[in-house]
Amino acid sequence: MSFLQIDQVTKSYSGHVAIRDLSFTIPNGAIFGLLGPNGAGKTTLIRIINQITAADSGEIRFDGQVLGPQHISRIGYLPEERGLYKKMKVLEQIVYFARLKDMPKKEAMDKALYWLKHFDIEDWKYKKIEELSKGMQQKVQFILTILHEPELVILDEPFSGFDPVNTELIKGEIRRLKERGSTIIFSTHRMESVEEICDYVGMINKSKRVLEGSVQDVRNSYSKNAYEAEFVGSAEGLSFQPTMVKNLHGSGRVVAEFQLANESDRSTLINDLNQHTQLFNFYEKLPSMHEIFIQKVEEGKHEQD
Repeated sequence: MSFLQIDQVTKSYSGHVAIRDLSFTIPNGAIFGLLGPNGAGKTTLIRIINQITAADSGEIRFDGQVLGPQHISRIGYLPEERGLYKKMKVLEQIVYFARLKDMPKKEAMDKALYWLKHFDIEDWKYKKIEELSKGMQQKVQFILTILHEPELVILDEPFSGFDPVNTELIKGEIRRLKERGSTIIFSTHRMESVEEICDYVGMINKSKRVLEGSVQDVRNSYSKNAYEAEFVGSAEGLSFQPTMVKNLHGSGRVVAEFQLANESDRSTLINDLNQHTQLFNFYEKLPSMHEIFIQKVEEGKHEQD
């Protein structure tokens, strides 16, 4: 079941088409990776969902209803360009933004204090935002995004400014949001994070959709029939010669990579390995989301040419 249905949405600015006939299905309770190179149209789509701007044509349905102003309080948005008031104190600012989302003042105060303690910045609650480090400011911005427990959370480059420790902290919070039932749009250029936490992906390039599906299905669809085997023995008697062999020191095992012409050769290779070696592991080496991202961008360049 979809939570957000984007159907043939088009938006132009001064004759420039930012997104054209764009359609995505974002499943309920999923983490959806919104991908694309700079200028592809991701920010435009996010602005339309947040009702900062309106589409020229097409329709977006939010939990079965046509998207409208009544849904704004059910959305949490973490923009890439952070929007904190530098002269405002931390606690005051969190409560202020929560009140804008129709949260009662006492509830906003209680939840703000909980999150400040949870992120270990409680001692800074009466400090001005400008007195905080960039990482602390990012935590405050994240709190503003999720304090009102939105059903749809839009995160645009949420790890920007975080060190590895705090990046893992925020990844954990994103997973917990999903566990609590939120649907999450996760826009990033960090493809390793997409593989790690996203269930589905959609990619925009040159204003159009060029990719959509579950992360696993997308990777499977770009299979190049590359395999890796771990075994004890020699590869010399095999029908297919490896493209690379490396020794695992101290174990007697080797890891070999094979590039096959087609999927039907896999059974022959496995039989060969079982006959000539002591086989421990055999698996397909699927292309990474990073490789697929680069491929789709390059394809777009050739189409332009």
